[in-house]
Formats: sequence, C-alpha cells, structure tokens
Amino acid sequence: MSKPPTIIFALESSCDDTSAALVADGLEVLSNVVAGQDCLHGRFSGVVPELASRAHIEAIGPVIAEALAGGGVGQDRIAAVAVTCRPGLIGSLLVGLMAAKTLAYVWGKPLIGVNHVHAHAYSPSLGGEPIGYPVVALVASGGHAALYHCQSPTEVTALGQTIDDAPGEAFDKVANILHLGYPGGPAVERMAREGTAGAVPLPVTLLKDGSLDFSFSGLKTAVLYHVNGVPGARLSPDAAGRKGPGYGKGAENLTRQELADIAASFQAVVAEILAVKCRRAVEYSGARSIVLGGGVARNSVVRARVEEMANRLGCPLRMPAMAYCTDNAAMIAGLAYHQYLAGDLADLDLEASPTIRV
Repeated sequence: MSKPPTIIFALESSCDDTSAALVADGLEVLSNVVAGQDCLHGRFSGVVPELASRAHIEAIGPVIAEALAGGGVGQDRIAAVAVTCRPGLIGSLLVGLMAAKTLAYVWGKPLIGVNHVHAHAYSPSLGGEPIGYPVVALVASGGHAALYHCQSPTEVTALGQTIDDAPGEAFDKVANILHLGYPGGPAVERMAREGTAGAVPLPVTLLKDGSLDFSFSGLKTAVLYHVNGVPGARLSPDAAGRKGPGYGKGAENLTRQELADIAASFQAVVAEILAVKCRRAVEYSGARSIVLGGGVARNSVVRARVEEMANRLGCPLRMPAMAYCTDNAAMIAGLAYHQYLAGDLADLDLEASPTIRV
C-alpha cells in the first residue's frame, strides 16, 4: 500500500498578489489561485503599499475558499499550513500571516514560515521533476535580483543581490518613462518586439570585476536621460544625434519605432546583465546546474539569453512554467514541504519581516 501524499496548504501575500494553493509532496499542484491587483495600481504606475494591503484583506477569504474547493482535499488530509513571512511589504505580509495563523490554530496544524525569494528559486520544480542539486539559482523579479548557491531546497547561500533597483522595478519605471502602461514588464516586451536591440546605446552595468551583485538604477536613468535629455545640459543637434535616435525629445514626441528601439535595447541589456552575473556565479560556486525564477523569468528575451549562456557552459537549466514565475502560493507550499520534512516549523508567534534576511 503506497504512502499517502504529504499535502501543504499555503498562502502568499508579499506584494500585490493574493494567492492560496495546495501542493502534494512538494511537486504536484492540486490548486493554485491568484488574485492580482494590476488594475488597482495601474494609475500609479507601481504598487501602493496601503492599497495593496487593503486589497489583500478583501481577497484573502475568497481566495482561500477557492483553493480549498479546487484542490478537492479536506482539511484532515492537510499536513501543515505554510505562509510567506519574508521579504515583502509589511502590511501585505501581515494579512497572509494572520490568516495562516488562524487556519493553523483552528485546524490544529503545524505552521511553516517561508522565505518568498527562496521559494522562487524552488519554483521550477512545480509540476515537474525534482531539481538536481547543487545549483546556482537566479531570482529576478519586481522586488529582487538575487543569486544563490543551493545545496538543497532548504540549504541556500546568498552569492549576490541588487544594490539598488530590482530588474522588474526597472521594467516598470522604463515603461512609465516611455508611457507604455503598467505592469511594465509585459508592456516593454510587447513594444520591444517592434524594435532593434542595440539601436540605442545603453550601459551594461556589471559593477566591479567578478561582482555577483546587481545594479539597474544607472540603466534606468540612462533611459530617462536618453528620452528627456540630461537636466541642465545644452547639446547641439549633432551631439544629440550621436547619442542615438530620439535623444532628448520626451516620450510624447517619439515615434513608435523610436519607442520600440529604446524598449528593445533596454530589455536586451537587462537580459545580458542577468546572464553574465549567472555565469559568474557558476564559475565562482562550481555548481553545474542553473535554475531561473521570479517574475522577470516570464520575459522571453531573458529566458533565451540565460538559456544561451547555460548551453555555452554545458549546464542544465530549469525554468518555471509561466504560471509559477510571478508570485504564487504553490511555490510557497512546494518549499514548505521540504521544511516540513526537515522539522523546520514555526510557532504562532511567527513574525513578518520586510527584509530578505538570508
């Protein structure tokens, strides 16, 4: 007689997605419900923390009910309740944490606190085969850019992280500069399909030799200056021409082709930075496999560039299914399964933390 699966129920509310999921044995997704807030934050071109936390309060009950119904599993078969406890927007985190504590108490189940970014590094295994460790994990999202050396799902060592903007944040800001709409990642990618990468000269910010940290602020600022001009600078028409088509016109005065060329050039530089840093991490750590996770992993150019780099290194690459790139509770439940097996449980006094605290 086969052993019944270990089923984890999880909640995720670290930013602007309210999600609940049921996952069996860390791999099989029984249900994964996500309620987004793009329409709420679109007019601000970014997430407003207070609005996000209020929206989580409204969505958490219906999302939990839908995930439980969709999974077809009674609470008696649930082994534990997991929840994102760090990092993220503190108000948003608290909504999910309080709901998870309540369910764990009422159901009489263990509580598991999960690092949201570590869960992104685990996400490629969802719905597929287990990841073959050790690996270098690259997590690129709206709030984070991080490299890890993972010996197992729960043994994670930080190698590098962003020192300023995250790549997804840079996509949002560049989309705002170009008046492309929100969320910025999909908007930039759509426009970039009509453009030529490299048509606009932009800096590939790699920091010092061998650095495994990221910086996207300078790249974002280069796009801003290209579109609007350098504040206080007076350039001759010839000088502006040497800086590329569209320099200093303002987004409202750019042609569609100029917008597309800027978007394509920016996107290509982001992909190059991520690929180079990932290569450096492989060389530094000695790991011979790579995983890619996070919302920016949905970008086709990023996926293709990292895959090209991995192939050159002869490293197997695992990427999550599109549904598990952005914030979701399935990845929280998947990683929590391994924490459950390791006895890494939390008390009901578990606290939320906005910092990554690796």
